[in-house]
Formats: sequence, structure tokens, C-alpha cells
Amino acid sequence: MEINSLSATGLGIITSAQQKATTASQTIANLSTQNGEVGGTQITSPNDMFKPILSLKEAEQETYAGIKLLRTQKNEVGSLLNIKA
Repeated sequence: MEINSLSATGLGIITSAQQKATTASQTIANLSTQNGEVGGTQITSPNDMFKPILSLKEAEQETYAGIKLLRTQKNEVGSLLNIKA
């Protein structure tokens, strides 16, 4: 695998995780707003919150995976520089 490919893959994973986290947090905010409105009749059940919270956790884990790829890329570049020097 090329070093640039690792970097691009890592950044792609982080970007995807950020989008997933944004969507999940908007869903949670909308549920809270709908249910907190005066005269609102909807009641938030734990089931309504389960999927967005799970998506936030997935986004967190995906971000860690992307960071690990970027660190691997950084270490490989450092190793190559040490070998060349």
C-alpha cells in the first residue's frame, strides 16, 4: 500500500465518521426539540435514541481507526527518512 493511499484512506474514514456524527447529533437534537415543545404530544422512547447514539459511538471508533492509519503513515515516512539518512 502506498503511503499517500494510507493518508487518503485515513482522511476519508475521518470525514465519513464526521458526517455520521453530524447526522446522528442532528437526529438527537430534533428528537429533543420535538418533545420539548410546549404542547408537544410526542414522547421520546429509548428506542428513538438508540440508533443515533449507536451511530455516534460508531463514528468515534471510525475516527480512531482513521487516526491510526494516519499515525502508521507518519511512522512509515519517518522510517523511510531514517533509512535514507
